[in-house]
Amino acid sequence: QVQLVESGGGLVQPGGSLRLSCAASGFTLANYAIGWFRQAPGKEREGVSCISGISDNTYYIDSVKGRFTVSRDNAKNTVYLQMNSLKPEDTAIYYCATAEAPLPLEPTSYYYWGQGTQVTVSS
Repeated sequence: QVQLVESGGGLVQPGGSLRLSCAASGFTLANYAIGWFRQAPGKEREGVSCISGISDNTYYIDSVKGRFTVSRDNAKNTVYLQMNSLKPEDTAIYYCATAEAPLPLEPTSYYYWGQGTQVTVSS
């Protein structure tokens, strides 16, 4: 059974850091692109970052460039999203999902979604 499970969310003060994990089971994550998405209350789900399979090319939206880093550990079948210098506007539920190709980083291009993990940035 294909499954993605996100973890690592929580409450953090502005300027703080969190590392999200996306653990896969039922398939070999290294063969697929993995995207990170987020959805804030009242807003549409948006793509944040992605990493391609095989070549591990990465992509970030402008608002997180220089603050977020996506990486994978194939031995653990897990992808990570390191989030530094967090801002209140980063508050959202964060999801990971798989695709054959990383771009376009749009929800409709991705399948097999995790259940999400809440990230709250507040003082």
